[in-house]
Amino acid sequence: MSTTNGNANGFRDHYETLQLSPNAAAETISRVYRILVKRYHPDNPDTGDAERFNEILEAYRVLSDPEKRSAYDVIHSQNRALELKIFEDASATEGFEGDSRIIDGILSILYVARRRDAERGGMGVVQLERFLACPAEHLEFHVWYLLEKNWIQKLPNGMLAITVAGVDRMIEQNALVLRRDRMIAGKSSAREDSLEKAALPA
Repeated sequence: MSTTNGNANGFRDHYETLQLSPNAAAETISRVYRILVKRYHPDNPDTGDAERFNEILEAYRVLSDPEKRSAYDVIHSQNRALELKIFEDASATEGFEGDSRIIDGILSILYVARRRDAERGGMGVVQLERFLACPAEHLEFHVWYLLEKNWIQKLPNGMLAITVAGVDRMIEQNALVLRRDRMIAGKSSAREDSLEKAALPA
């Protein structure tokens, strides 16, 4: 099973798969679903992706059924409570210092994601928005900057992932900004623990 938008405890974020807000209306879910299935259908010679296609089908199967969506939303809310959240108050991040914190935050999140899954360690903007407690429109500049610096890249499935240059930047500047209690939910290996703890501020 793909782990494109799953976390270490096996939870799959169907809203992230469809790149939608949990508050999306049923009509919006159907509209976006129709767009995505055409884009990723295995018969599409340009953008076909069977794995991504199956993820979209599963997400729509759950979110298009009112009863299944209601039950899923309970689990979704519980999972969100376990996810990392860097800023206590997003409104406090302004100016160059705020930009720097957001940039380090994005790189830190994507660094941890890549450490947990080197081949498919990507995240979508919707997830970054939740994790950083920062509206997606406020992240556009920072994502643009990181892409231009080649510190992050877009994967074929549309997710964002840290690059080798981005990892080098994190290591060189010891820039991992996640507190130990704010790491992505799930058990990591002993080696991950030691590396992550070494990168965290005392």
